[in-house]
Amino acid sequence: MAATAPLKLSDVNASLLPREITGPIFEKSVEQSAVMALARRAPLALDATTSIPIPMDVPTADWVGQAAKKPLSSGGVDVKQMQAKKLAVLIPVAEEVVLTNAGGLWTQLQNDLPTAFARAFDHAAIHGKTMKGATGPFGDYLAMTNHSVALGTASQDRGGIWADLVTGMGEVIDDDWDYTGTIADYRLKTSLLLATDTTGRPILVDTQTPGNDMAAAGSLVGQPLAYSRSVSGKQRRQSASTDTGLRAIGGDWSQAAYGIGMDITVRISKEATYVDEEGGVHSAFQENLVLLLAEAYYGYVQGDADAFVKFTGTPSGS
Repeated sequence: MAATAPLKLSDVNASLLPREITGPIFEKSVEQSAVMALARRAPLALDATTSIPIPMDVPTADWVGQAAKKPLSSGGVDVKQMQAKKLAVLIPVAEEVVLTNAGGLWTQLQNDLPTAFARAFDHAAIHGKTMKGATGPFGDYLAMTNHSVALGTASQDRGGIWADLVTGMGEVIDDDWDYTGTIADYRLKTSLLLATDTTGRPILVDTQTPGNDMAAAGSLVGQPLAYSRSVSGKQRRQSASTDTGLRAIGGDWSQAAYGIGMDITVRISKEATYVDEEGGVHSAFQENLVLLLAEAYYGYVQGDADAFVKFTGTPSGS
């Protein structure tokens, strides 16, 4: 029996691409999200809100005598409403590229789409903003916390950046939360590796596994660490993005939950029109373009914002 020819983008006309093509994009976007690496996953419905129970305390059990009144737990459970929000990107591609180098185009999509979706999700979940600076899709976001520590506060002879990180951990723990992990900007990694004691010896080892492109790939102050450029807000290959000075957020990640409504879907069209950033209207048919529309649904909720702490530094360029 003859082997089945590999599926190419140029073979598909104005239809939904099958999961064998879109599945790897979806899976890699989850791996590249720092927030998803540490928060817990919850089910998400596309056509209705999903009630997500967020534990606010550990239930209290106590000893009881035979036939005595059973103790009532003092712990509570808050219910958060998670809604599916659509994330999308439209990519115009010259038809000649699709027809003559479909393999190269697909490779580029595999590299760029997961990054684009992970960036946008993390930016919204961390800063409460869209990629263009408007109010984000989620009512909750990590930077809402009132806990904040400026990196560089502790002098070198008092522990330096290590002491600053432990101080932030202490703010969370003193508020009766657990400290279970940190998401950080890549700029923090440089500061960590350059940190030394008063004799010049490094106080921290490398915090990421070499060759691993997943967000979660190391540890910091004894807890999981995940890197994302969305922490600072300054994105590579995105000139409009700016550095907010945020270098890390850590805390109790049982207080953060995300949902995914469906896999990333990619549609392709040679006839549709689109409007560019300046308001100009373009016809794919007239301009020999192929339009790729990628979409996915995500949700995010969190419990008490003060279960987290921000670590700040000087914004680059300041």
